Amino acid sequence: MPFALHVLALAVFVMGTSEFMLAGLLPAIATDLDVTVGTAGLLTSAFAIGMVVGAPMMAAFARRWPPRLTLLVCLLVFSSCHVVGAITPVFPLLLVTRVISALANAGILAVALSTATALVPGNRKGRALSILLSGTTIANVAGVPAGALLGIAMGWRTTFWAIALLCIPAAIGILREVANKPGQMATKAVSPKLLAELGQLGSPRLVLAMTLGALVNGGTFAAFTFLAPVVTGIAGLADGWISIALVMFGVGSFLGVTIAGRLSDQRPGLVLAVGGPLLLAGWVVLALFASHPVLLIVLVLVQGMLSFGVGSTLITRVLYAASGAPTMGGSYATAALNIGAAAGPALGAFGLATGLGTLAPVWVASVLTAVALVITLLSGHALVER
Repeated sequence: MPFALHVLALAVFVMGTSEFMLAGLLPAIATDLDVTVGTAGLLTSAFAIGMVVGAPMMAAFARRWPPRLTLLVCLLVFSSCHVVGAITPVFPLLLVTRVISALANAGILAVALSTATALVPGNRKGRALSILLSGTTIANVAGVPAGALLGIAMGWRTTFWAIALLCIPAAIGILREVANKPGQMATKAVSPKLLAELGQLGSPRLVLAMTLGALVNGGTFAAFTFLAPVVTGIAGLADGWISIALVMFGVGSFLGVTIAGRLSDQRPGLVLAVGGPLLLAGWVVLALFASHPVLLIVLVLVQGMLSFGVGSTLITRVLYAASGAPTMGGSYATAALNIGAAAGPALGAFGLATGLGTLAPVWVASVLTAVALVITLLSGHALVER
């Protein structure tokens, strides 16, 4: 695989650390800025909404820009937002910085996805995606837990400063390894016009893949965003166990993406048929037995593996279904991921606000996954057709 894929994975690592780190920082942010945990959880939804809007917008705006230029500009904006977030004393401004940084993140991820699929043969999209998303999973293994520990030891603002600094090596890697001419990264054929690429959104197979990806990712984010209160409140563990739980989820997600990356190109039906029902069962078991600390930690590992294995396979199907949109396909995959990432935490926060208890987000994950399974069954083989 081209080394440029690993450089892009480094940028995705920085983005993923920022996006997921709030799972371990929400209680501290809520206390410091005098808001509820549910309100603080809207930071995750705001980020995801910015990603949903920003992915197609940034991809369309910069589709003729050199990939290197787009990535570097977006990284600069992203880093600056974290500097402002680290010093603001008010929640509304922090919320605004999350939206703007999400727009920048969307630009990076959309360009990275399109670039990654253009760098490999047409039947290797799943492998390319697994390398790219390994940046996100490694963020869960190392970046997010480290951010949680840093936040506990030195305050949540220090974690924001750390993200801003991590943008520097990512920028250096992009400057050295990513081509600066659109033609160097493009497919051999001339890219179709923007309206033609947008017209791909009328494809039933693309809509199906995006819908399922959004539902599964929504369930993942609903449970993951509010994992800290489950660890400390339901299981009764100390704050330090939040980082351990995040590491376990990250290890599971890395395994899931790695395994699915080797299967999603040739055997996507197998991944979805086996992984989907197991993912649903896992959320239900976690909701019922979260008060058992050992079982909770094991289930967090398993659910990380299943949610990212199934989720990444669905996003690979988005890329296959959007093959007629070489410059916009990455933005469609990004939008699918983040529609779920926006809706999941919002639904989880709603469950918490209506008094359904700390485990409400996990039950939300169960419902969203169940809906995805029903749609998959009704669609037959349409999703896995080439």
